[in-house]
Amino acid sequence: MTTLKLVIFDCDGVMFDSKEANRYYYNDLLAHFGHQPMSEDDLEFVHINHVMGSISHIFRHYQDDMAAVDSFRKSLDYVPYLQYMHMEPDLKEFLQFLQANGYQTAISTNRTTTMPIILEMFGLKSFFDMVVTALDVTQPKPHPEALHKILERFQVAATECIYIGDSEIDREHTAALGMRLIAFKNNELAAEYHVRSFREISELPIFAAGG
Repeated sequence: MTTLKLVIFDCDGVMFDSKEANRYYYNDLLAHFGHQPMSEDDLEFVHINHVMGSISHIFRHYQDDMAAVDSFRKSLDYVPYLQYMHMEPDLKEFLQFLQANGYQTAISTNRTTTMPIILEMFGLKSFFDMVVTALDVTQPKPHPEALHKILERFQVAATECIYIGDSEIDREHTAALGMRLIAFKNNELAAEYHVRSFREISELPIFAAGG
């Protein structure tokens, strides 16, 4: 059996319950231009997609100057929205477990400029060996470019890694490389493992058996 060397995380819906933060953030963008709040379907879309795709989606029915929308988006401080993000209660415990047992760690996320802020504010920066956001690639998730970058950086094969995600985008992201997927709080997602907490992940046989 191939030894597990690297654990890769999605951010939203995995490390954090960030749906309410996304709701307030994108609704404030809409409100600034005089539009109604997002529908629940649009909220689900922005929750798993990168910021530029999300903005195009929620403004698709309006005639606003998208350059002006993007300019306002860049000026909008994300820090006030952090109060609506909730870190998974056993995330740090799991990250400490990974460090103690010699596993390398990375993040592949469709977040952009907000990712460094989040890691700093929640005291997570030291736990990750590499972070790849949508700003670091030409093609964001579900395209596997971010995973290719991570594999190249650590000089490991896809079979030596596992990805923790929660959406169909994550499944497509990993399937292109044949990388194993842990579905986090989503029993409907096709994956090798399904869990409800990080504590459950540390108890999976892939860790007990060393991969």
